[in-house]
Amino acid sequence: MAKIGTRLPRFLFETERQIPQATGELSDLLSQLAFAGKRISRTLASAGLTEVLGASGTINIQGEQQQKLDALANEIFLEAFAYGQLVPTIVTEEMDLPAHLPENVEFGKYIVFLDPLDGSSNLDVNGGVGSIFSVRRLSGRGEVTSEAELMARISQEQVIAGYFLYGPSTTLVYTEGRTVHGFTLDPSIGEFLLSHPEIRIPDHGPYYGANEGTIRDWEEGPRRFVEWVREKDPETGRPYSTRYSGALVSDFHRIILKGGIYLYPATSKSPQGKIRLMYEAAPLALVAEAAGGSATDGRRRILDIRPTRNHERTPIYLGSKGDVARVDAYVASAGSR
Repeated sequence: MAKIGTRLPRFLFETERQIPQATGELSDLLSQLAFAGKRISRTLASAGLTEVLGASGTINIQGEQQQKLDALANEIFLEAFAYGQLVPTIVTEEMDLPAHLPENVEFGKYIVFLDPLDGSSNLDVNGGVGSIFSVRRLSGRGEVTSEAELMARISQEQVIAGYFLYGPSTTLVYTEGRTVHGFTLDPSIGEFLLSHPEIRIPDHGPYYGANEGTIRDWEEGPRRFVEWVREKDPETGRPYSTRYSGALVSDFHRIILKGGIYLYPATSKSPQGKIRLMYEAAPLALVAEAAGGSATDGRRRILDIRPTRNHERTPIYLGSKGDVARVDAYVASAGSR
């Protein structure tokens, strides 16, 4: 196991040496992601003193008010992958259609899905925000010309996935599907250093995160689960404590370290769910499972869902394996009535 404080580039070098036929592309992809994370972290650190806070006056493809920093973070990620040859196509929450990087089309074989700035509604109150990323292989060569072609050419398996959390410190957490590692940015040297090797999610609680303001619109199963976690039962560690910040990354990071569950069920107003599958649910599901946790839509694994659209949405139950299994059981029980 690598030592605490190991620099990200060295950690990646040592890790890839253990993988047969490794080409160094994993290191290159993560280095480009890390560079973007550093730039966003620096931008956020001085956001209150510059004119980058507040709404941009435009509505993004999700029908949401776009923040100035949403657009800036999106541009930072696009710039990070330009001219790196590996990534010819990027799909983000902020854009209707995929972004093409023509300089990478000839040799590029990966596609990156991004939520450039998760929780951006927290920016004006100095709340936690993050970025979520997922890298998949892209078959064939040449520019992707339609959404249907994109869905046909991407691999179902993610090469790497993870997130940045921007707070008192900036954290990078990633997985290649087998293990999960966390790094903390040391701003004095501009490097991510290993701080959380081989993260494992506890099997149960003690936290749950949910937007309970919409609970009356939920299905019966998740409502009954929340009633269960609120009950007092010292033997099972209940009641759980509720933690909900409005930033998925922030809430999930607590759960991956401390245990518990994040839930965003379908509602009567959003029967398909609210969480975006490709650049929120799927990457965090890969992180959760690699750390010993679980992620479902209440009826099936998130990682078993075959996407049909760039911006497809899904309900999600994410976190400790025991807690996700229990909410799934409540969903199944309610559905059988």
